[in-house]
Amino acid sequence: MGEQMNKSLAYIFDVDGTLTPSRTLMDPEFSKFFYEFSTNNNVYIVTGSDKYKTVEQLGEVNYSMAKKAYQCSGNDVYEGDKSIYSNDWKISEEVRTFLEEMLDESDFKKRIGKHIDERIGLCNFSVLGRGTESAKEDREQYDKDRLEYQEFDKKTNERDYICRKFNRRFEYKGIVSQVAGSTGIDIMQVGADKGQIIKDFDDMNIYFFGDMMQPGGNDEPLKNAIIKRNNSNDKCYQVNGWEQTFSLLKAMNDS
Repeated sequence: MGEQMNKSLAYIFDVDGTLTPSRTLMDPEFSKFFYEFSTNNNVYIVTGSDKYKTVEQLGEVNYSMAKKAYQCSGNDVYEGDKSIYSNDWKISEEVRTFLEEMLDESDFKKRIGKHIDERIGLCNFSVLGRGTESAKEDREQYDKDRLEYQEFDKKTNERDYICRKFNRRFEYKGIVSQVAGSTGIDIMQVGADKGQIIKDFDDMNIYFFGDMMQPGGNDEPLKNAIIKRNNSNDKCYQVNGWEQTFSLLKAMNDS
């Protein structure tokens, strides 16, 4: 116990729904606070998004303050601007065909852009779509479309259904899917999820903040990896939005 108490503390943050509203920019007040917090603490980022999107959401300054940024659920890792690891895995045509079938079968017929988004070592699938640049320019409508799908998903559990069907078909082939963000599903090799980053924190205590720690969520693998190492000083905070993260960090800062 004494050795654990003497370890330095790593603050690990998901991005969408934890530091920012989903797919949008960080709140200005929180951004200023987070910069100061990062100056005085060991901050790490772990997200399913790519680097370009994360920098856009957090801003270049806050992004640069992270000790490491684990993009694409840890399949594309950066220290500042330096790439230190990259996984070149891609989905197969069989997986692509399955996703296209799920898109055709969905009862949610609104479509706003790219549905299969191949990232480094990870693929994100969205029935709604990620939105073209022209769709994003009409931010109000884009947000309404996303909220409409979120309400649909709450009623139907469509994303959970797709993940269960996908995993029954592909997990034996070493590929798995997880509910991610507010409208998407992440697909990756078994073990190539957020839980893979745990190996970098053997000498640190961990406070992990994420909004998708429930069974099947893309923060769950890291939560489970933290629990498995049985360090009583580790903590996992499942938040319901960036506002709760902000509140928790302010309370920690004040104490």
